[in-house]
Amino acid sequence: MTRKQERHIIAAIGTVLFLLLVLLLLWFVRLYAVAPEQEEGIELAFLEEEMPDTGGYPSDAPDPSPVPEDAPAAPAAPAVSQPTPATPPEHIVSEEETLAIERARKEKEEREAAERARKQKEAEAIAKANAMSSLFGNTGNSENVGSGSQGAGQKGNPVGHGSSGGNSWSLSGRGIKGTLPKPDNTFNQEGRVIIEIRVNAAGNVIAATHKGGTISDKQTIQLALDAARKAKFTEGDHDQIGTITYNFKFN
Repeated sequence: MTRKQERHIIAAIGTVLFLLLVLLLLWFVRLYAVAPEQEEGIELAFLEEEMPDTGGYPSDAPDPSPVPEDAPAAPAAPAVSQPTPATPPEHIVSEEETLAIERARKEKEEREAAERARKQKEAEAIAKANAMSSLFGNTGNSENVGSGSQGAGQKGNPVGHGSSGGNSWSLSGRGIKGTLPKPDNTFNQEGRVIIEIRVNAAGNVIAATHKGGTISDKQTIQLALDAARKAKFTEGDHDQIGTITYNFKFN
C-alpha cells in the first residue's frame, strides 16, 4: 500500500467520524426542541386528562424522525493504480535475416573445410618431403633427383618433389629450375630446418616461413630462409604452397 492510498483511507475515516458527530449533535438538538414544557399545578393534570395520549408530545407536533442506527460510511477514494511499464516488443527474425545467418554459417563451414584440406595437403607434402630427404640425404652433390628434365628448360614435374645437394623440396606439379640454393656454411647447429614457401605463377618464391625441424638456432634458421627465397621453380597457373627441407651437417 502506497503512502497516497494511506492518506486517502485516513481522510475517509475522518470524514465518517465527522459526519457521525454532526448527526449526534442534530439528534440531541431535535430532542430538546420538540420536548413539551412541563406545566405546574392543576393545569398540568387537567391537560393530561383532556389531551389524548400522544406519547408525551403535542398532537400537532410532528413525530420525531427515527434516528438511523448506523450512518452510511462515505465511500473510500479509489486507489490509484501505478502504470505498468510497457514491455518492449520482441524482435521477430525475418526470413531474409534467417537466410543471411544460414548463408554466413555455410560460408564459414566451407572456409573451415578448405583450410583443413589445405593443412592436410601441406602435412602430406611435408611428410613426403621428409621421406624423400631420408632416402636421398646421402646422395652428395647429385642434382634434381626425381625433378623431371634437367636444367633451366624444365616444363614441370608431375611428382612435384625431389632432392638436390642433400636437401629436398616439395611443390605439387612443379619442378625446380637449376639447383636448389644451399645455405651458407656459417651455421651453428646440425639438424633439419623445414621452410614453407609460397611460389607464384612465374615460379618465384614470394614468401618463406619457418615451419619446424630439429634446429632452434635463429641464425641457422635465417640461413635456411635466405636460401629458400632464392629458389626458382617451373611456371604454374596460380600461387602454390610447398616446402623446402634443409639438412645441416658439419664437414
